[in-house]
Amino acid sequence: MRAVIQRVSEGSVSIEGKIIGEINQGLVILLGVTHDDTREDADYLSEKIANLRIFNDDAGKMNRSLLDVNGAVLAISQFTLYGNTRKGRRPSFIEAAPPDIADPLYEYFMANLREKGVVVEKGQFGAMMQVKIFNDGPVTILLDSQERHQPRRS
Repeated sequence: MRAVIQRVSEGSVSIEGKIIGEINQGLVILLGVTHDDTREDADYLSEKIANLRIFNDDAGKMNRSLLDVNGAVLAISQFTLYGNTRKGRRPSFIEAAPPDIADPLYEYFMANLREKGVVVEKGQFGAMMQVKIFNDGPVTILLDSQERHQPRRS
């Protein structure tokens, strides 16, 4: 599972001009799922994201988590995070999980965040959406659940 996490002052998602989800302070998360992802991957990412210290404390240091600031999440499914551009000029999306795998894991990921006390808004899986992101900082973090299995580089 891959997540692009953006710290925002506000964010929203619309379909055909109608807002279907919006937040104020928090995180917009673009979430991609690949074929071999499991609930364990979703558990890892939701725990990491809820506790990632990327919000400023009173001294202006990134020392507070989403939970510390009572921030919300706007979660958007994003199969293009698994776009492969190694060959040619058109991305291949064969590494992205099909909807019958990706959608349940997307829903599980959001439910897991809600269980931690996070308010979660969402896009519509598989729909053409317009996402407004007011990146605060800007702060953008990339997470991949597969990285937890790789040794750290010195």
